[in-house]
Amino acid sequence: MKRTLYLKFLVAYLLFAIFGFLIVATFVYSMTRQYCEREKASSLYAEATQIANTYASDLYNSETSLEAVGRQLTLIAPYLDATIWIINPSGRLVVDSSQILNPEEEIVIENFAPMTNGSYYTIGNGWGAFREQMLSVLAPITADFQVRAYVVIHTPETGIEQMTQQYLNISYLLLVALLLLSLIILFFFTEMVYIPLRRITLATEQYATGHMDYKLSVDSDDEMGYLAATLSYMAGEIDRSEEDQKKFIANVSHDFRSPLTSIRGYLTAMLDGTIPPEMHEKYLQIVLNETERLTKLTNDLLALNNLSSHGMMLDRSDFDINRTIRETVATFEGTCRDKNLGIDLILTDDQMIVNADETRIQQVLYNLIDNAIKFSHRDSSVRIETTEKRNKVFVSVKDFGIGIPKEDQKLIFDRFYKSDSSRGKDKKGTGLGLSIVREIIRAHEENINVVSTEGVGTEFIFSLEKAAVMEEEEV
Repeated sequence: MKRTLYLKFLVAYLLFAIFGFLIVATFVYSMTRQYCEREKASSLYAEATQIANTYASDLYNSETSLEAVGRQLTLIAPYLDATIWIINPSGRLVVDSSQILNPEEEIVIENFAPMTNGSYYTIGNGWGAFREQMLSVLAPITADFQVRAYVVIHTPETGIEQMTQQYLNISYLLLVALLLLSLIILFFFTEMVYIPLRRITLATEQYATGHMDYKLSVDSDDEMGYLAATLSYMAGEIDRSEEDQKKFIANVSHDFRSPLTSIRGYLTAMLDGTIPPEMHEKYLQIVLNETERLTKLTNDLLALNNLSSHGMMLDRSDFDINRTIRETVATFEGTCRDKNLGIDLILTDDQMIVNADETRIQQVLYNLIDNAIKFSHRDSSVRIETTEKRNKVFVSVKDFGIGIPKEDQKLIFDRFYKSDSSRGKDKKGTGLGLSIVREIIRAHEENINVVSTEGVGTEFIFSLEKAAVMEEEEV
């Protein structure tokens, strides 16, 4: 067996981890970088706006000196990790926190151009003033309702990169924690799915090789436990079916061999003169009886096979079950006389019309009455009773004979099954009569039950559908 399910699950787990790190390293990094840039720019813009509204505004309102403003910006710049400019719209530097400017020496940022697209920051080399990438934030300085200059704060991109990496490290840690927590799922998958599935697979392999006695144990109340229990039950049923098949073959062989042995023995004895000619008629009658026994066995097997087939057709009609019972009982008159048995009929109403296959139901009655007579004591009786309840008619066949042992009552409808007590009484039985009875009743979608006490007697009760005409008469 290729054990790839667990490997597939591990591969899926590893792919989840790899793609998780790739997403963090690309999409999350990009979003985090943009977020850090916006946050840093927003923070610096607030500082630039404050400088523009205080020191720079005082400078252009002639309320403070250029040197004082320069000193203030030089003190503020280290805290912001930035370079602060005050620059004219033309690009001339007025104040630079990174150096002391000579008032007589003019420094002009050639490429300086205030942003007009509504943004307050830009990423670049500070209009050519720096060698590294900088985040530059501009805030206008207004006086007399005019923009007189700009406060520009430059901070290196390396600081933003460091901030991005810090956030990214948190994302990596969260991802690692998520992967570690997801190992719980892997653990539960292993314990609750994979290991039970391995046991079930191993059991199916054993069952496939014919080891139906292999014990499958999965201690679980979920679907896996139910599957294991169902599989174990199925194996038990298959094992039981195989045992039944062996018994079936053994019983068929026995039941065919016994009369064939008798027939061969008697015919051989007649041919070699062991049985004198004047006795031939007697033994030919015995041979004839044995052939009838073989014929009955064969017919029972064919009938049972047809009854067990799916889609068996029934010739349903309305008929009087009481009349059918009387006619069937009449066929046992000679047998009852030989055993001095009486048959008591307790039939509800003169007529009891049911809807069923009359021929099949007559076969059911014949088999049940035949069994009742066969296992009754001499000088006893058999009672046959019909009752109705709602839309059902119940037929009971009860004897007062040897009864059926309790441990045999669940098996009596099995093919070829004979209890030890019945084997002693019934040398000619095929063990198929009750199986045929059950199949016929099942084909009618009705039920048959048995109530028996050993040494007291046995009662079989089956139900039939009451005919519609009976329902109309009652209404």
